[in-house]
Amino acid sequence: MNETTLTIVGNLTADPELRYTQSGAAVASFTIASTPRSFDRQANEWKDGEALFMRCSAWRDLATNIASSVSKGSRVIASGRLQQRSYQDREGNSRVSIELQIDEIGPSLRYATAQVTRGDRSAPVAAVSATVPVVAPAGAPAAADAAAPASDAGWAAVDETPF
Repeated sequence: MNETTLTIVGNLTADPELRYTQSGAAVASFTIASTPRSFDRQANEWKDGEALFMRCSAWRDLATNIASSVSKGSRVIASGRLQQRSYQDREGNSRVSIELQIDEIGPSLRYATAQVTRGDRSAPVAAVSATVPVVAPAGAPAAADAAAPASDAGWAAVDETPF
């Protein structure tokens, strides 16, 4: 396939939002903030660049595992397919949104440790658990607390198929 794939490392700006379609398929939505850092030799200090806020979504078992495993501030490594949608806002203006459809995600172990619990694939979706408590050591960089920009796209009617 000629899909655009992307891997992003960053912090969740809020807890993942878990919803279900009318047919019962789970959908998790969240934003990852990724801020580049560079060393300024003249000032002899690290400086943050401009943050990238990437809207992300995941479906079915992956969605429930994400919702039970990561939370606001968790540093994650996520990989998926970059997708663009065109739509009209409430005022009738044409808009475009870009979103990362997550294929794989996990905690970053650069500044933390994790305990992974394998989910039971034979159990109903609601009982699947992949608990990953992440504990940041003292002196680790602070989590991204900035809120993600609001989206005009809304989720009033969620289709059960990925975009």
